[in-house]
Amino acid sequence: MSMTMPEIASEAPAVAADGSDASLLEIRNLKTYFPIRSGILRGVVGQVMAVDDVSFEIRRGEVFGLVGESGCGKTTLGRTVLRLEAATAGSVIFDGQDVIASRGNDLKRLRRRMQVIFQDPMSSLNPRMPVSDLIAEGLLAQADDENGWGKRSVRDERVGDVLEAVKLRRDYSRRYPHEFSGGQRQRIGIARAIALSPDFIFADEPVSALDVSIQSQVLNLMIELRDQFNLTYLFVAHNLSVVRYISDRLGVMYLGALAEVGEVGAVYDTPLHPYTVSLMSAVPDPDPTVRKSRIVLKGDVPSPANPPSGCRFHTRCWLRERLGNPERCSTERPVLRNMGDGHRVACHFPEEVTPETIEKASTGR
Repeated sequence: MSMTMPEIASEAPAVAADGSDASLLEIRNLKTYFPIRSGILRGVVGQVMAVDDVSFEIRRGEVFGLVGESGCGKTTLGRTVLRLEAATAGSVIFDGQDVIASRGNDLKRLRRRMQVIFQDPMSSLNPRMPVSDLIAEGLLAQADDENGWGKRSVRDERVGDVLEAVKLRRDYSRRYPHEFSGGQRQRIGIARAIALSPDFIFADEPVSALDVSIQSQVLNLMIELRDQFNLTYLFVAHNLSVVRYISDRLGVMYLGALAEVGEVGAVYDTPLHPYTVSLMSAVPDPDPTVRKSRIVLKGDVPSPANPPSGCRFHTRCWLRERLGNPERCSTERPVLRNMGDGHRVACHFPEEVTPETIEKASTGR
């Protein structure tokens, strides 16, 4: 079966003028704060800085993985990119158009090109609606004279096509969500996301609720769909092995800010931020004879309502302790520095992250 998705015109070239890969999505100094209210009048007494001054780009056709501890702002960042959360400051440039500033029909056209796969398919699928209506909701909302999606017969044909694209039978369209397994429900969520022929999909931990054997099937399906329909993913997950398998580039978040960005192989094999080093040390090795150097972080994650000054990670940083607790870490916020080949790190002393210092930190010497 070969499914043909209708083309969507794009003003941006697939390759930039200098020969490098063009960016489909550019996030610039993005901030998303949530007010803390208290008192009888519910006055604002503070802000939860869920996303605080984040900047990076996602290239056309790639899978950009985003990892970090729970509460670091990964999901909020993705939801802000899609305008599911309101941005406090900054901009999101999608194919040359500012998502944050878009209104009316401009925003409606953008929503067709930017879709989402939610973490829990059961909670994101209305149990009172059959699969055909769940997938066709977006088609009906974007219907016009050109695509003909206002006709039920056209929508039903489209629903059958996307069900086959995600390896489900066309006659499943009249069933309800409770009649499917968890993996099948997630495939329905993916079908709903690709039904509008998007360019960009935000995948919010799409396999975390699935069994390991089903995870691999869904991941392989997402890769196949990316190649077939030239999709671009922002892939959020906790499982570092899953992110390495599917991603081309990787961003590491800590307490609302980016700690490190780079090609996935470079970040996994030669991490330069102390926090990334700690994360990678926790990934188990399938070889039982290999003994990994494990760095266990001390203390709790600070509150995003009252983050530390300077480097967000300095209160738990093992490298800072070994450098004699330099004052710069607690007073000056580091910026993302390019360490070569697009590998960027927000640390004042990335040169000090060496195999020797990592080994000493893991053994406590």
